Amino acid sequence: MALRDDGKAAPARRLGLEALRLFRRHSGARHPDVANVELELALAEEDLAQYASAFRRVRRALDILKPLRGAGQLRVQALGQLGSLHIARGEYRLAEASYRRVVALVSRSDEPHAAATALNGLGVVCKYTARFDDAKRFYRKALALTERARGADHPAVATILHNLGGLEHSRGRFGRGEPFARRSVAVRERALGPDHPHVAADVAALAAILVGRGKVAEAEAMYRRAITVYQRTLGRDHWEVGFNLGQLAALCQAEGRLGEASQLYSRAIRNLSALPGPELPLFAMTLWNAATLRRLQGRHDDAEPLFRRALVILRRTVGTTHPDYVACAADHKRR
Repeated sequence: MALRDDGKAAPARRLGLEALRLFRRHSGARHPDVANVELELALAEEDLAQYASAFRRVRRALDILKPLRGAGQLRVQALGQLGSLHIARGEYRLAEASYRRVVALVSRSDEPHAAATALNGLGVVCKYTARFDDAKRFYRKALALTERARGADHPAVATILHNLGGLEHSRGRFGRGEPFARRSVAVRERALGPDHPHVAADVAALAAILVGRGKVAEAEAMYRRAITVYQRTLGRDHWEVGFNLGQLAALCQAEGRLGEASQLYSRAIRNLSALPGPELPLFAMTLWNAATLRRLQGRHDDAEPLFRRALVILRRTVGTTHPDYVACAADHKRR
């Protein structure tokens, strides 16, 4: 658990597997401690984008906990993790159902962290399904609960600030999003240090907003910083590296550095193609941007399959009424 908190998911998983083996031998396969270790292993595997394995672990933990009394906290944790994994798999209706179960379970108890986590998850679901006002309402509730329970400088606060900034980015309101994004970086960096992968995620989110604000030089520096941290902590082939390479490529494309952008897109698509499980909206955005560049370069036959693949992913995950799908479909037709 300490290794995972330090951003070292791979060694954390190795120790978790050994702990699981020992608990099963000495406590039995149906003991609550086994469920607890399964949940911790699922968190490490989620960090490693091993979503299928993480999903099975959470399901096993819920099966162990189902007949037990007095395991409410673990059950709430498991349902929250299930919601997060449904989001990672693009299953937004199922994610919303899991988070609403958590909210119902903790509404009459003193578990502000669990409630805040579930409300934040509901905000993420609503953002991805273009219910932006609902997303803001859930995020604000989660932020108030977290600040009251844990203080304004807790990393959990940074997570919600990150999401509030991302919501404004999705709405094209970059000026409103920038203060949230800058504060999320500051809070998390104080808590975890500058070289933690969670800080890199905040830095990358700030970079996206800075692009919208026209602060291109600072945005590029932020993307390069995030990529460096991810490569050092998660490995050169991790999907986070791929996604941020794609974002940097889009910036280079906008700046007219088309050769550099093309190389970055190729690296990004290679990384994201290796992502386990269903293809996600973040991959669709990279494919879409790469397709526009190839068309700009006159490579229409290369662009067409990328557009089609992006639209299939967006149709499956966010639906045909989402602004991203509508914009991608319009761009595809524009030729």
